[in-house]
Amino acid sequence: MPGYLDHAPLAASALYEQVADRLRQQILARELEPGSWIDELKLCAELGISRTPMREALKVLASEGLVTMKLRRGAYVTEMSERDVREAYQLLSLLESDAAAEICVRATDAELNELGELHRALEEALPDRDAFFAANERFHLRVLEIDGNRWRLQIVGDLRRLMKLNRHHSLFREGRLAESLEEHRAIVQALLARDAQACRQLVTAHFCNGLSATQTAL
Repeated sequence: MPGYLDHAPLAASALYEQVADRLRQQILARELEPGSWIDELKLCAELGISRTPMREALKVLASEGLVTMKLRRGAYVTEMSERDVREAYQLLSLLESDAAAEICVRATDAELNELGELHRALEEALPDRDAFFAANERFHLRVLEIDGNRWRLQIVGDLRRLMKLNRHHSLFREGRLAESLEEHRAIVQALLARDAQACRQLVTAHFCNGLSATQTAL
């Protein structure tokens, strides 16, 4: 596996957690593709470990939804179905639109200005898709951090991690980056104006448009 051994050697303590970290990185970097079989014996040989920490690591990733265990067939990188994608977008829309409305009321001016700065990074990211992805994630994460609801943050974090497995990510569609940026501009304007109702509606529409862009790519 290219690049897999470029990391520091595994320590003896919490070995399965370190193996899980490495596999998670490979999955999210798409070096292990959605739907692909995970060759446990090969990975164990490359890492110089027994199958016990490997199996424990796979259980961790299965609990996160990144790995699917199939009876008598082994472990596979989870592949998002059309229904999975639709339901994830629906939940993200509800949770993130509510968070945005909340911070319109409760955030400090400094925090809202910080979101404005993060949006400027999003503006500057185009046309680099990877940079846009990263800036977009930072913006959405910061909204949740300012909101301060740790349960919401945890659930959204899990959902967003799973969405990275989606082969038909909305931002892959031609023209969607520019559309998404325009939607972000309106959201930031509503945030700075402290217009909670408009902000909720705009974030909901943002996710609705993202889902539509994904479905056209299916």
